[in-house]
Amino acid sequence: MVIKNSGILLLFDGGMKMLEAIILIGFGLLLIAFGVIIVLVAITMASMRRVGKGKAKAAGIIMIGPIPIIFGTDKKSVKTVMALALSLAIALIIAFLVYWFLR
Repeated sequence: MVIKNSGILLLFDGGMKMLEAIILIGFGLLLIAFGVIIVLVAITMASMRRVGKGKAKAAGIIMIGPIPIIFGTDKKSVKTVMALALSLAIALIIAFLVYWFLR
């Protein structure tokens, strides 16, 4: 069934496709919520530590699809984040392939 709504073509193939979309959206929102909780816990734990003389080490990653952009202040942190980025990119590619073959 094809529905045209204000110039946008929408394909609707019954209830199963809609149910799959709802499940994926729910899973995505759940992952976002877990990410926010993890960030809040990390910030809270970091703020409760004693302040002393030490070196700050940090690294970060920005994932655009399966492509990681990695940055950091020292080699050890960057290597750790690079390993995590590689595993996340592989998991994302596997998820894409599984979804592609199961459709």
